Amino acid sequence: MGYTETIKLPVSKRYCKTLSLKDDTQLIEDYKKVHASGAAWPEITQGMREVGITDMEIYIFGTRLFMIMDTVPDFDHNRAMDQLAGKPRQSEWEAYVSRFQQTSAEATADEKWQLMERIYKMDK
Repeated sequence: MGYTETIKLPVSKRYCKTLSLKDDTQLIEDYKKVHASGAAWPEITQGMREVGITDMEIYIFGTRLFMIMDTVPDFDHNRAMDQLAGKPRQSEWEAYVSRFQQTSAEATADEKWQLMERIYKMDK
């Protein structure tokens, strides 16, 4: 009988990012509506899928947003963000949502959303 080694490959990569919203109750409620199920522009979701983002969730606490972004295993963050910036309607979307965010209308998604450093992972 031969020896077979099973190598477990990652099924995805995960990135966590943060961004601050303007401290305005109405703007925050409007931002939530823009991101409600089915409200995001289809070109934006399609562009994310095309660069290798497989799933994304955004959470809010006060003015602080927290994003969980799952990607394909060979995802190159810098390259993908450059590609995403050139996708149809991406710069228009970034300008549109910038009115809610503590950022400029010219900023790309990568300039707005700051990568977070994982400092803890529960042992299995």
